[in-house]
Amino acid sequence: MIKLNIQDEIAPLREVVLGTAKSNGGIPSLEDAYDPKSKEHIKAGTYPTEEDMVAEIEAVAAVFEKYKVKVYRPDIIEDYNQIFTRDIAFVIDDVFIKANILEDRSREIDALHDVIDQIDPSKIVEFPEDAHIEGGDVMPWGDYIFVGTYYGEDYKSFITARTNQKAVKHLQELFTHKKVKSFSLRKSNTNAKENALHLDCCFQPIGKGKCIIHKEGFLVEEEYEWLVDFFGKENCFHITPEEMYHMFSNVVSISPEVIITERNFTRLNNWLREQGFTVEEVPYAEIAKQEGLLRCSTMPLVRDYS
Repeated sequence: MIKLNIQDEIAPLREVVLGTAKSNGGIPSLEDAYDPKSKEHIKAGTYPTEEDMVAEIEAVAAVFEKYKVKVYRPDIIEDYNQIFTRDIAFVIDDVFIKANILEDRSREIDALHDVIDQIDPSKIVEFPEDAHIEGGDVMPWGDYIFVGTYYGEDYKSFITARTNQKAVKHLQELFTHKKVKSFSLRKSNTNAKENALHLDCCFQPIGKGKCIIHKEGFLVEEEYEWLVDFFGKENCFHITPEEMYHMFSNVVSISPEVIITERNFTRLNNWLREQGFTVEEVPYAEIAKQEGLLRCSTMPLVRDYS
């Protein structure tokens, strides 16, 4: 059995699900693309190849192997995109939560049966059908659960709005001992530079009391200011719109001191090293063309709090 334990984003990682790019299904049609960045690259003829994406994910697998992290992989579904495992499920404390994901992606959770079969069934939760939620919007942080959402009455008009207020409320009902803090994110179906697809596209807490944040990703300035006050302005690494577009905040922590990042994130990587972090750089620029990066393609199951 897998003894789930995820209380934050940074404790030493012991077990994780890593997505796969094998049999990825090729270039989708514009009508089938879920986000503006994918559409941009489909139109430009620069959509990533399966060969390149497989190589990038295996580079992450090699880093996990280096740090002795146990890695689970999905079963391969032929001609199906299974890169972004964080979208389909996530763990808080010892609870495995199945996301209410876009209908076209619903088969992805079935490919994780080797993991799910090792989890106590009483610890597996599914949200009500009208409570939409994806793991990229959900960040356990000690006594808090940070959640990205969209408050607007036009929620249904945005395919990029993935977590609604009903899901935020349901999270609070499930985890009464925690404070669920929600943040309304900027959404666009057409402009990737003005779209925070998930909370981890514009914010990510890391070790040493630091965080990476993009002010313009938040629709409500007071909510952005709350995070800056919570972490302390001196501890916040602010990223530019261009850096947000390239997914600078979408990193993953192996421990409070070790972070996997994209190798082209020069300004961020230099700052992290100045702060005393060990930075494990990997190539991930091709996968980033689908508006997802390292946090999106990893689903932590067990971190060490001993």
